[in-house]
Amino acid sequence: MGLQVYLDGRLVDQQDAKVSVFDHGLLYGDGLFEGIRAYNGRVFRLPQHLDRLYNGAKALRLDIPLSKEEMTEALLQTLRANELTDAYIRMVVTRGVGDLGLDPRKCPKPSVIIITASIALYPEEFYEHGLRLITCSTRRNDPAALDAGIKSLNYLNNILAKMETTEAGVPEGIMLSTDGYVAECTGDNIFLVADGRLITPPLHVGNLAGITREAVIELAREQGIETSEELFRTKEVYSADECFLTGTAAEVVPAVVVDGRAIGDGKPGPVTKTLREAFVALTQSDGTPIYP
Repeated sequence: MGLQVYLDGRLVDQQDAKVSVFDHGLLYGDGLFEGIRAYNGRVFRLPQHLDRLYNGAKALRLDIPLSKEEMTEALLQTLRANELTDAYIRMVVTRGVGDLGLDPRKCPKPSVIIITASIALYPEEFYEHGLRLITCSTRRNDPAALDAGIKSLNYLNNILAKMETTEAGVPEGIMLSTDGYVAECTGDNIFLVADGRLITPPLHVGNLAGITREAVIELAREQGIETSEELFRTKEVYSADECFLTGTAAEVVPAVVVDGRAIGDGKPGPVTKTLREAFVALTQSDGTPIYP
């Protein structure tokens, strides 16, 4: 028997976890998702992930058929069914089955899907030696057109940029706003260290309010590292002392070369290493227990 997947109130084998071809999540990318991690028998920052999911649903006028408490129990039930204590969790809410038109009122019942599995986004060598990045030509969606705070199923903007990184032979790329400011990477938030200060783009530039991003900002301030949200361009990235990325799958990973230019001395820096160690320690103790 394969992995058990939560699908609209029941657990089914992964080969039987199917949605209708008339689901608007498939037809139009009309829906939301969250990527969540479990470490050491605990789901890391689950309330914050659920807040983001439900806030996004409210913005889309999508009525999730489960309360946050019911969603929590469904997620924990799925982890238990798969006997997982360390896992990557993908929670998906689609608009549900409708017709071939755009009108979401034709979709009376949203679908809820929870997948639990393992994930290793980057090999260990990248955490030890750092990533090489490029600046993508694909610009980040303008927040006035599609708010990045809504983690929607339509990820084409990120996918187009990801295709550029693949063609360039690097694992990640920086996406700029329509005004040319650094927004985020194709799947991660970005931080710079300059003159002992930690800097990350503000949310209004068009980046996601990452849960790992938030945790790292908290950890930095606890350690007395001056931290601010500021607009900056690629020139500031090139001249930074350190650069690192954050994300649920990536955690905290250093970036050492951007557009062929070494960042600092071209090696992961001390602030990055300190915050990575602090984040790893946090994941081992912070979270919702899988088992009572």
